[in-house]
Amino acid sequence: MPNAIAYLMLLLWPVLATVLFRRLPREQALVWSILGAYMLLPPLASFNLPAIPDMDKFTISNLCALGLTVWVLGERPGFLPGNLVGKALMVLFVASPFATALTNPDVIPIMAGDVPALRIYDSLASVSYQIIALIPFFLARRLLATADGMKVMVQALVIAGLIYSVPMALESRLSPQINVWVYGFFQHDFSQSMRGGGFRPMVFMPHGLWVAFFALMAAMSALLLLRLAPPDERPKRLVVWVYLMILLVLCRSTGPMVYALGLIPLILFAPKRLQVILAGLLAVVVITYPLLRGAHLIPLDVILDLALSYSEARHQSLEYRIVNEEQLLARAQEKPWFGWGGYGRALILDPITGRILSVPDGQWIIVLGTYGWAGYVAEFGLLTLPLFLLAREAVLGRAADLSPFVTLIALIYAANLADLLPNATLIPFSWLMAGAILGHAEMLARARAERREQQWRDALAIRSGPRTVL
Repeated sequence: MPNAIAYLMLLLWPVLATVLFRRLPREQALVWSILGAYMLLPPLASFNLPAIPDMDKFTISNLCALGLTVWVLGERPGFLPGNLVGKALMVLFVASPFATALTNPDVIPIMAGDVPALRIYDSLASVSYQIIALIPFFLARRLLATADGMKVMVQALVIAGLIYSVPMALESRLSPQINVWVYGFFQHDFSQSMRGGGFRPMVFMPHGLWVAFFALMAAMSALLLLRLAPPDERPKRLVVWVYLMILLVLCRSTGPMVYALGLIPLILFAPKRLQVILAGLLAVVVITYPLLRGAHLIPLDVILDLALSYSEARHQSLEYRIVNEEQLLARAQEKPWFGWGGYGRALILDPITGRILSVPDGQWIIVLGTYGWAGYVAEFGLLTLPLFLLAREAVLGRAADLSPFVTLIALIYAANLADLLPNATLIPFSWLMAGAILGHAEMLARARAERREQQWRDALAIRSGPRTVL
């Protein structure tokens, strides 16, 4: 149960965010208002108000960022992508919850108490929550689309990693207790914090997996700053990178370590164009993953064997996840188009007690079971579209137009999308990266169109130039 400090921090965040927007440049204010809330505000605690989504750390920080962008900065962010596909996905994103409500008018009978049917009110609440979740996406497309905006994000991640390193190191040694000490409750199952003879730090995030991916983002950002540093600054930046990599190891999460092993050589040696193309290809895998799973084209046995060669514990954990996903995928196929909706209707429930028998972990299976293929295509289409558009510009445009800060954010974001397959690590900073990438891709497309138009004008001018009369 959260204590009074937890609710006080939620109430004070609008004041702190106002200070950020009044004292920092607009790019830094936006990044730190989203990132700072994720780092510092209590997880799970929320104000439950009628007719609106729960006011938790994510909704409060997103709404504050929107209000302050409009009132303090005087910006008017657009709420529709410039791309026609993006507009269609946004319409589907808003409309799909209504279709879900209309196709689930029946209760699910449970002896201990039926699971309720869906109402139009439920779809309104879902749409409200989804629109609030997209606020960083809209704002970043407007304010962080430039290479300088991406640079601010990279620098903020390194600073944030260094700030968080102290409580992370403490919890990896003593066990995750800081949220208990400050906010009065433990945010997850304590048994999941123990791994490899030590503890996973959680600090003020929902789970150790979220902290591990946060550490990955900070370490990869530090690596890019090391690569770009002038010779006299490289020793200091090398120390920062090594330190953040040690923290990543202390998080004791296999997934982020695997991502790091793949990202490090790309950041150090791969051409910028290749980095963006690979990020786009990974996005293809993510959005088609349910189809590949449904067609049994994912080599699950090979993956399980690899996990077993690493450790018995990892093999058992992964096998449990796969079994759960197979059950939930079969459940989702009973209502494939618009899903089962909320109230746990998409889960496997005991028909007598109503106890949950199968727990979803990955964001993909949560969305597919809740909103069906319409909701999945809408959400994951919006998530992957920025990488597709940026990859298109990498192929059709000039490699020189790609900033290393842009390519790094694209790689980190692609890793975040890949992590949505085993985990639900979709956070406001994920949408912030998506919006920045989308805005930058749109800028590159406009610049490419202007160059092509100028070339046509030059060609026409040459053809219609003065002729010599003999």
